[in-house]
Amino acid sequence: MHEVLHPRHWKAARGYSNGIAAEGRMVFTGGIIGWNADQEFETDDFVGQVEQVLKSIVEVLAEAGAGPQHLVRLTWYVTDKREYLDSLKELGAVYKAVIGRHYPAMALVQVVALVEDRAKVEIEATAVIPGA
Repeated sequence: MHEVLHPRHWKAARGYSNGIAAEGRMVFTGGIIGWNADQEFETDDFVGQVEQVLKSIVEVLAEAGAGPQHLVRLTWYVTDKREYLDSLKELGAVYKAVIGRHYPAMALVQVVALVEDRAKVEIEATAVIPGA
């Protein structure tokens, strides 16, 4: 079981948690980008790449017997912060469709570029599967 850490006197976080406490088996992903299982980009659309990244994260988690509900942290690397901010409504819909209404601790960083030239977003995930 995960515990959301949010001081009572802080303003509510929207779309993320400030902190998560968890015990269990830890699962870490590498930086996952918006290409498919064949390492091919199907779109150059920012939201489309985010959707593919999230789906890929869910697939990697499944290999460990985990699901989106086990996520405790996501670190997003984007090449254009403005594209991210301008897409918040669409991103929220895609996020909820793939991950659900589970909001781990998150950070977002704008970077100059990612290793793959067509990549617009890369996300690292950490999950914790509770012990028996």
